[in-house]
Amino acid sequence: MDIDLMITSLPKLLIATIVTLKLLSLSLIFGLIIGLFFAILRLNKNIFINKFAYGYSYVFRGTPLLVQIFIIYFGLGQIEYFRSTFLWVVFKEPYWCAIIAFALNTGAYTSEILRSAFQTIKPGMLEAGRSLGISSKIIFLKIQIPIAIRQSLPAYGNEIILMMKGTSLASTVTLMDLTGVAKYIISTTFKPIEVFIVAGSIYLFMTFIIHNLIKFLEKKYQY
Repeated sequence: MDIDLMITSLPKLLIATIVTLKLLSLSLIFGLIIGLFFAILRLNKNIFINKFAYGYSYVFRGTPLLVQIFIIYFGLGQIEYFRSTFLWVVFKEPYWCAIIAFALNTGAYTSEILRSAFQTIKPGMLEAGRSLGISSKIIFLKIQIPIAIRQSLPAYGNEIILMMKGTSLASTVTLMDLTGVAKYIISTTFKPIEVFIVAGSIYLFMTFIIHNLIKFLEKKYQY
């Protein structure tokens, strides 16, 4: 076991962790917005809107994240018309392709998490708000969303952890995140065990932080 290599590779991997955290943060922010939007559509009584939202969720939950990244990064670039549109400014960058793929993927899971949370809200709470003359918009913003977020925290915490580990796939489209830098160090030293032990420890530490943060929020916002 090369301890010196583990010590010298740690600073490089920690710097790369910043890229991983940026990918995770942006993906979760966009994914939460997408998830909330499609969760609302899933609750719509219009069958076409409902089926459209379900189709999005089914496709992105039913296919591997790696395939989604490859289709967005490699597949769209093969469409000549697409390369001539203004969207190509964004999609030609591997960084944004990875974020878009991650956001769409986590958005699909988040939509199902929030949908189930919305459906667990007791109708009596909503009826009580209406009986007080509160508008449906205020009831949704002040009652339904806070309750749904609180009830979905355990499941969403798991999704955050899964997404954090999923960001390692960004290295497949040339991004030098934590896994990408680990692969580069391994290619120059030919010592994968030492490098992956350090990288895995960093991922484990981030998982520990996220897990305990979610537990803290659960206790803080419990009934």
